[in-house]
Amino acid sequence: MSTESTASLGAQHSEVSTAYLTQLDEEREAAMRSSSHPGSSFAGAAEALHAQLERQITADAGEMVELMLDLAEHPEVAFEEHRSARAIADHLAARGIEAQVGVHGLATAVRAEIRGAGGEEPDAPTLAILSEYDALPGIGHGCGHNVIAVMGLGAFLALAALAEADPSAVPGRVVFLGTPAEEGHTGKEYMASEGAFEGLDAVVMAHPYGYDLADQTWLGRRTLTVEYHGHTAHASAQPYMGRNALDAASLMYQGVGLMRQQTPPTDRIHAVIREGGERASVIPDHARLDLYVRSQRPETLRDLSQRVEDVARGAALMAGVGVCVRWDEHPPSLPVRTNEALTGRWVQAQRRRGRDPLPHGVVSPSLAASTDFGNVSYRVPGMHPVIRIAPSQTALHTREFAACAVSDQARAAAADGAYGLAATVLDVLHDPELAREVTEEFAAAGGAIDVPGFFD
Repeated sequence: MSTESTASLGAQHSEVSTAYLTQLDEEREAAMRSSSHPGSSFAGAAEALHAQLERQITADAGEMVELMLDLAEHPEVAFEEHRSARAIADHLAARGIEAQVGVHGLATAVRAEIRGAGGEEPDAPTLAILSEYDALPGIGHGCGHNVIAVMGLGAFLALAALAEADPSAVPGRVVFLGTPAEEGHTGKEYMASEGAFEGLDAVVMAHPYGYDLADQTWLGRRTLTVEYHGHTAHASAQPYMGRNALDAASLMYQGVGLMRQQTPPTDRIHAVIREGGERASVIPDHARLDLYVRSQRPETLRDLSQRVEDVARGAALMAGVGVCVRWDEHPPSLPVRTNEALTGRWVQAQRRRGRDPLPHGVVSPSLAASTDFGNVSYRVPGMHPVIRIAPSQTALHTREFAACAVSDQARAAAADGAYGLAATVLDVLHDPELAREVTEEFAAAGGAIDVPGFFD
């Protein structure tokens, strides 16, 4: 066999089976035929206000689509969203709303506020609407944050228009927060440490997806770097004088793999060996692994973190090397704690727009990613539903999803999502029983936790 043929053979790989995805699709389709979200029994705001809100969303739709497409054409990665933040601030300024750029510790964060009837009172009900606008390196808006940006902004502008026409239409305060650096980072946690979410009664946002879901599983996530330090030696002449750091890295990688059998099905551990020596004739004295650890609840994430760290330290003992374990170069993300009282109103609003969001569990929780909104949802009541802009088989973080983020479906979702967020806020502000349920449900779920200190 020629060298060229051998090289060609080595480049081949087995096809990835789609059997499991097919099974999930079949299970989901069966569940969709028999599942329906209960919606909400609360009264919410008056019908006339909802009709006025819809008219305003429709009037603003063209402007919001232009911004959505502009953000997609000029994607900016985490912490570098200067143009995007300025574009959002300019749209607010054009409506006579003062926007602050560079707030809560981040240069690309945006904040604005409107006050309706009673909004000047210290104890006025205060809700926040969030927007994200960072993109992915090399892919652009493959997670659809350009759509998130205009859903949040469109909702806020529509409520501002209602409050300007009649302050009693928006009884309280509404805050708009542009939150940078969600992709691969935890921008919202940085903002939280600078007081961004203090004094809020609830927070809402929505995310584009391949389905309309009232609630989907979002896993908590931590990052871990493990470095092993040994002794170099000639790998042939005196290998017994070395202590092999790569051995420890390999043992840890294998240990994590073996541990997966004894973890819950939605736990996730991803690892790469970043460094492991430069020449085969030298016993490596340094090796490094980078890992992601994910789980469905804060408590299980804490437990899984400890188990992974035990594996790291055990591998060092087996190889006779030193180890340095560093957690969370950027703050961890907690899972999302969904407030059902809020999502029930989102469902009602989406049904008004011709959508029918599915309840939790219809889409497998194994199809789960992470978001820094989880950190917010353990501080104040929150919702993070998803809205369809793409075929169900189109994965997030792909160029295919980026294409969907400028599609006709995305344009429709931008308006439907903006209405859904604004309608949910309006309902809470006008319905004291709903507002009370939002608060009581949050307290019953455990209330606020000390997010920064949770893993100490």
